[in-house]
Parts: sequence; C-alpha cells; structure tokens
Amino acid sequence: MDIEFLGTGAGMPSKQRNTSALILDLTDENRENWLFDCGEATQHQLLYSTIKPKKITKIFITHLHGDHIFGLPGFLSSRAFLGGDDPVDLYGPAGLKEWLHHTYQVTGTYLPYKLNVHEVTDGLIVETEEFNVYAKEVQHVVKSFGFRIEQKELPGTLLIDKALESGVPKGPLLQKLKAGQDVVLADGRVVYSKDVTTERKPGFVLAVIGDTSYCKASVELARDADVLIHEATFTNEYAAGAKEFGHSTVVDAAMVAKEACVKELIVNHISSRFMASEMASFRAEGAAVFPRLSVAEDFMRFRWKHGELSCVKQ
Repeated sequence: MDIEFLGTGAGMPSKQRNTSALILDLTDENRENWLFDCGEATQHQLLYSTIKPKKITKIFITHLHGDHIFGLPGFLSSRAFLGGDDPVDLYGPAGLKEWLHHTYQVTGTYLPYKLNVHEVTDGLIVETEEFNVYAKEVQHVVKSFGFRIEQKELPGTLLIDKALESGVPKGPLLQKLKAGQDVVLADGRVVYSKDVTTERKPGFVLAVIGDTSYCKASVELARDADVLIHEATFTNEYAAGAKEFGHSTVVDAAMVAKEACVKELIVNHISSRFMASEMASFRAEGAAVFPRLSVAEDFMRFRWKHGELSCVKQ
C-alpha cells in the first residue's frame, strides 16, 4: 500500500503546506483509493498527483473543523465531471450529513452518483473482503475520530512443485489453491490448499489519527500498527497551547508510537509557524523518543512493502 500526503499543514494553508488530506492508495490490494480528510483545495492538490478522483471510493473525515472538510463539497462535485460515477461512501462524525445537505441545497449542486454518508461511532465501521476499518474517538475540542485499517490475512505462497506432484495440472486450479481454495481433480481426489501452500501471512495495519491531544485512546487505536500517522502540530515549546486547543506536540505523537509499539510513525498537521529550515530539529525532538519517525511534506508518497516503509516520492 502507498500513502500520499496532499496536505500536511494545520489550521490554514501556507506556501509550504496545504490543509489536511491524505490518500491511501490501495491499487495493488483492491484497485481503490481512500481519502482521509479533505481540507480546502484538496482537489487542486490532486492535480499534482497521479491519483484519479474517480478512483476515490471511500472518504474518512476525522472531525468537522474547516481545515479538514472545507474541500469536500468542491471535491465531490468535481469528481462527477472527471468521470467519477461510481458510488462514494463517506464516513465521519454526526453533523457531516446535515452540513453537506445544506451546502448542496443552497448552492443548487447535484451529484449524479450515489453518496452514502455514514455517521460513525466507536467500533467496526467498514468490512470488505480485504479490510476491516475501526473508528475510535480521540481527545479534541470537538468530536474527533481516529481510524484503524486492518488488512485481512493474505494467502500463503504456493508450493508449485508440491502441487504438481499432487497431480494438479497447470492452469486455474493452481490459482485457486494459491487463493486458499481446495480443489477437486478429474479423478475425484481433493487437494487441500493448506497442504501445498505456506502459512497465511498477516496483512498490514495502518492507524490514521487526526486532531487530538495525547490520550490513551490513540495508543489503543495504534496498538502494534505497522504505520501510525499522527498529528504533531507543535514542538514542546508550545506544549501548553497544544493541550489547551486539543493538539499534540511531536513528542506527544512519538510517545503514542512508543507506547503502542508501532513499527513506523509519520507525523503531519504541522503548524505554519515552523519553517522548512526548522524541520530537522522538529524531527529530532520526536525522534529522541521514537527514532523511526518521518515528517510528512505535501506530495510525499510512502510505500509499505515487505514489512518496510520507504519514501518513494519527495
């Protein structure tokens, strides 16, 4: 899976960072793209990405502050003009459906595709053949959710020589065995997938946590995740203000990653007060607590593959 950041700033856009939005690119898993938050000008940011709006089938909104949702009405409208006619499932806090309804009613906007709005509470909110997605409320000045995406177990590797020795002919039966299905041969014998494949492999786990101050709910949400994406609006110098307004410092995010035993941490939602020249020291402050920490920039793309995270676009 790939993660591409479209907006990594906090509060309002700056010359360096747009407001919150990121894409979970699941092209290799289910040929879909999922959008997390949709700050102002997200559709404009997409113009500089290879992501196609029509491929975005699910949108997850952490909370209803403007820097996380003001790009949503425009994106959903423009998607229709860009060949997007498949339904979209939208997940977020209570009030999201009413806000969109009034926005489109007042502006006379019509969506030619079905928009399914799901107002979420804690627990399982999505289950597909490949994934489970869980929501959990975190600590902010308004109701705010984090999301945990769990890929279901993957089939083991097909031991092709062993399958052929068992009498399985080359062709579609081998694919069925690889996918975990048992097959019946022409002579009536049954070849069991478990006998000709290695053990099933665990899927990846990703946690996406939007605006929050440090809280145990974040730790629980991120427990043993492969990758945690967590807001880090400030450095410790501004810790008092961060807590007052329901935000995290980079050290708070690192503490969550450490306590949750995640493999990799990517921080975003960076205050515009921090210049590019300060990012090395910003990162160092969090890395002192959790070394495997990356600071996201707009248009960075990270890839999780074979148990390793790498930055493939910078």
